[in-house]
Amino acid sequence: MISIDRIQQLIQKGQIVLQTHKPNPPNFFGFTTLDSGQFTAWQSQVLNYLQSNLPADNQYLLSFRDKVKQGFRSDVEQGVGLLNSIIEDINLNLLSTETEEKFNPINPLLTIFDRFHLVVRRLRNRYNTRPTLDVADEYDVQDLLHSLLTIHFDDIRPEEWTPSYAGKSSKMDFLLKDFKIVIEVKKTRSSLTGKEVGTQLIEDIVRYQKHQDCETLLCFVYDPEGLVSNPRGLENDLSREEGKLKVRVYVRPP
Repeated sequence: MISIDRIQQLIQKGQIVLQTHKPNPPNFFGFTTLDSGQFTAWQSQVLNYLQSNLPADNQYLLSFRDKVKQGFRSDVEQGVGLLNSIIEDINLNLLSTETEEKFNPINPLLTIFDRFHLVVRRLRNRYNTRPTLDVADEYDVQDLLHSLLTIHFDDIRPEEWTPSYAGKSSKMDFLLKDFKIVIEVKKTRSSLTGKEVGTQLIEDIVRYQKHQDCETLLCFVYDPEGLVSNPRGLENDLSREEGKLKVRVYVRPP
């Protein structure tokens, strides 16, 4: 959020920097410089504030970065002028004092993973014992997860083919193409405990390294019976950076 009060403080600091100007000696024809320490501190404060509160392509930010580079009097005067223009535009409602928070897709995904088991339990307890979805296998997990994803995402692509690995190709569970995120789903069972899940995920990681639309691989392991003996160990061992691919593993419930 851009604050007029803070901009005015930065203008006042700029004026203080201008006061550090000392007259040039006779017959000096170079540029007029100011106190370098005070100039650098002021320049850094203004840039940091504008970068934190304005879009990267905002013209005020770009102009300040381009014009206020050295400790010359003219640089600071241009910087102060830009700051005064920001206040003028705010008062004319030409520049919003509110900054729209950028949507981070990871946050709702982690909330869904963390609360998935609570949703499953809630569905089992319906009014008057009405029929419900019993999450008994991996397909049930996929169906329920898909429904929850639609709360936050519009473009959800299920069962896209992945590149082959060791002569085999398979289908990914969900692709959020707008964000280059793939969600791989596993549900533990008597024949798929921690060791087997780990082996499958290692193969998945190698396969997704070749997928052009995957930059983040989120592996959601649903383990309601607690068959993974060391869930945090599995998460830590397999969560990694593999070239351009970021891998994160989540075993839930914890």
